Amino acid sequence: MRLGELEKLVLNYFWSVTYSDAKQVHTHFSKKRGGTLNTIQSTLDRLYKKGLLRREKHGHAYVYSAGCTRSEFIGKLVRSVTEDFVQPGEDDLLAAFVSLTTDLDEPQLSKLEATIREYEASHAKSHNSTSDGGS
Repeated sequence: MRLGELEKLVLNYFWSVTYSDAKQVHTHFSKKRGGTLNTIQSTLDRLYKKGLLRREKHGHAYVYSAGCTRSEFIGKLVRSVTEDFVQPGEDDLLAAFVSLTTDLDEPQLSKLEATIREYEASHAKSHNSTSDGGS
């Protein structure tokens, strides 16, 4: 997924606020980098069409919010980069993740292990609730 510089900035902005309309986004960025309201509106629309922002109509304006978390977005990026190279059932992607961990220190490795355990627990919990009818 390709993103322009302003799209990256706007996406990062939405990970730090709950919601915002185009005028608020424009005000935020006009202090830092200038640009027109029309440019911001076009950027918001592109991010919405890419599924990276949500929007709701409030009166005559749209109010936007992040369509995914930063972690979910990074996961999408990794999948989009690797999908052309990794075949289903291959362990190449796992090997790539393992090679990335060689740069991690002990606290980062411990955090990674804890995150994996949390994911496994939440995944098992959601799997159990769907397999027993949600009770």
